[in-house]
Amino acid sequence: MADFEYPQGIELIAGVDEVGRGPLVGAVVTAAVILDPNHPIKGLADSKKLSEKKRLLLAEEIRQKALAWALGRAEPEEIDQLNILHATMLAMQRAVKSLKIQPHFVLVDGNRIPDLPMPAQAVIKGDSKVAEISAASILAKVARDQEMVELDQQFPQYEFTKHKGYPTKVHLARLAEFGVLPQHRRSFAPVRQIILNNTP
Repeated sequence: MADFEYPQGIELIAGVDEVGRGPLVGAVVTAAVILDPNHPIKGLADSKKLSEKKRLLLAEEIRQKALAWALGRAEPEEIDQLNILHATMLAMQRAVKSLKIQPHFVLVDGNRIPDLPMPAQAVIKGDSKVAEISAASILAKVARDQEMVELDQQFPQYEFTKHKGYPTKVHLARLAEFGVLPQHRRSFAPVRQIILNNTP
C-alpha cells in the first residue's frame, strides 16, 4: 500500500468502495470493511489489478478476518431515478449502515463522500493506498461479478461474463440484436438510444 496518513487516535476505521458505475446493466455494488489490526491480510490491492483467482481468495480471507464487512447496492431503477452518482452514494450509505459494528471514521474511495452519521474522508485512488478501501473494492467486485455470471446463465446470448455489463463492442452489438432487458439501466445513453430506436 502507498503511504497514507490515517486519522490519528481513531480505532474503528471502515473503508468503502463501489464497483459498477460504468456498466449498462445491473446494480451498482458497494462494500464497507473494518479490518482487524491483529489479523492483517497480505496482498490487498486495487481489485482491478488482481487476477480473478487472487480476488476470490482474498475475498474469502477478508470475510473471515475482518472485524465487520457489509455490501450495499442500488438497483437499476434507482440509478435511473436518481442518476449514477446519487445511487452510488445511496449504496455506500447502505453498506456502512449494514456493518454489524459501526465505525468511528470512514474512508471512501474517490473524491466524494456520502452523507454519513460519522466523520468521513474521500481518498483519491484509495483502493491502492488504504487497505480497508482495497478490501472493500475486492468484496464489491467479487459480488458484482458473481451477479453478472448469474445474469449470463439467464441470458447467455448477451455474454455478460465476457464484458460484465460494460459498454463494450460485444455488449452493444448484443443489445442492438436482442434488445433491452429489465436489468438494463434505461437512463444510460446506449440503452436509451435502443429504446428510442425501437419505439414506433
